[in-house]
Amino acid sequence: MWGKALLRLVFALALPAVLVAVWWAASAGSTNVYWPPLRTVFGVFPDVWTGERLRGDVLPSVLRLAAGYTAAAVAGVALGTVIGSWRRVRALCEPVLEFLRAVPPPVLVPVIMLFAGIGDTMKIAVIASGCVWPVLLNTVEGVRAVDPVLAETARSYGVTGVARLRDVVLRSASPQIFAGLRQALSIGIILMVISEMFAAGNGLGFTIVQFQRGFAIPDMWTGILLLGLLGFLLSVLFGLAERRVLGWYHGLRASGRRSP
Repeated sequence: MWGKALLRLVFALALPAVLVAVWWAASAGSTNVYWPPLRTVFGVFPDVWTGERLRGDVLPSVLRLAAGYTAAAVAGVALGTVIGSWRRVRALCEPVLEFLRAVPPPVLVPVIMLFAGIGDTMKIAVIASGCVWPVLLNTVEGVRAVDPVLAETARSYGVTGVARLRDVVLRSASPQIFAGLRQALSIGIILMVISEMFAAGNGLGFTIVQFQRGFAIPDMWTGILLLGLLGFLLSVLFGLAERRVLGWYHGLRASGRRSP
């Protein structure tokens, strides 16, 4: 068990280590102000991202991301379940959904600013407006793909109402729902930064832009690296939650691969 875990860790860290080594070697002798040596970026990292700056810039960004992502997840699963469950509702909503999901969320930032101002509400709304689509569309497809034999069996045993929704529909659709949630997480991080670049007084996106405008280029690169590390950490946490919630699904797939 420990051997497999160690092997997975080695595979996970191998490519990042190679990329860092290549970056270090390629930038070692750089005199370009916009492409500083990686050792310089690493050297200023602890001076830039102190505990105070982490509390003042990183924490607000993470809280906005969490709020927007949660709102999108709840709305996407709820609306996706309704639309996927009833054919007439799906036929009615499909043209509007196709139109709205084709609009890039960053384009909506100025529009949302008109109604929500430039505070946290605007940033949360921008994140939610982009994250909701992969969750909603994957939920619709997951609900539509529920095995009709399973649904009929549940109905025959008197499993209806909330119990049917929880134990049959959402459970069967949960693999696709989590696929949408994973996609939404990446979109949410991007929109978090974009929303903070427009009108903000703190946050990762705001700080990176301030470094760039002040020609503090190594400091700017530390912000980009921190953003990547944040995305990696959130991906790992999401993976742990997914394996815990979908343990039955992964176990079923594993048993299917082992069967002759």
